[in-house]
Amino acid sequence: MYKILKKINTNNGDIVMNIDIIEALRIIPRSVVSLIVLFFITKLMGKKQVSELSLFDYVIGISIGNYTAEMVMNFDYQYINGIIAILSFGLISYLVSVVTMKSMKLRRILIGIPTIIIEDGRISMKALQKTKLDINDLLEECRGAGYFDISEISYAILEVNGKISILPKSDYQVPNLKDLKIKAGKAYLTANVIIDGVLMEDNLKNTNKNLDWLNKELEKQGHTNFENILLATINNGTLTVFEKDYQEVKKVLE
Repeated sequence: MYKILKKINTNNGDIVMNIDIIEALRIIPRSVVSLIVLFFITKLMGKKQVSELSLFDYVIGISIGNYTAEMVMNFDYQYINGIIAILSFGLISYLVSVVTMKSMKLRRILIGIPTIIIEDGRISMKALQKTKLDINDLLEECRGAGYFDISEISYAILEVNGKISILPKSDYQVPNLKDLKIKAGKAYLTANVIIDGVLMEDNLKNTNKNLDWLNKELEKQGHTNFENILLATINNGTLTVFEKDYQEVKKVLE
């Protein structure tokens, strides 16, 4: 009653497929529940990006993804078992994050420790072998960090998330304001108060400014409404406005 027969023409003849509508619709609530559970588990595990995951977090993520796919698509699989498995993995990840913050020994075992690949300008072959890196991988990572000449590097450290942190030799370090003996003012966070024509009221309040002040500042800069504003920011009481610009971008690479 709830099945559709679909005929597919092939070179070897016609194939008739049974499409169970009820079974297909059952995927929708399973997917929604799975998404909600995954959302809260991700909130529990923390706001780490994929590139920031340690090996342990990566394994946990793969396991959770596998159980999620299984309980959404496999109707012979008891759904509650998948939910319990996902919650268990999420709880384990949370407990490990708490324990590793309190115990350095467990952190080294479960999360790992950074490895020095280049020390005082010398490449450590033992470190490359230990981390399963070859010289081409190292050169690629260095180029990605902006160092095309490896002789400019004093230290290179492979972090537990797989990224390489680089300390250049003193001759190749970028001077800062302190090195140049230049005094700088205090740095302030920039608040986005208008995004794509929409007022961010909470952000505006956090800058200790109100709507009347914003409207007056916009009028001074020749803006009469929010709709034509792509982005407006406030930094240390200064309003900066970026209008919506629909002009064609010049082709400068031809």
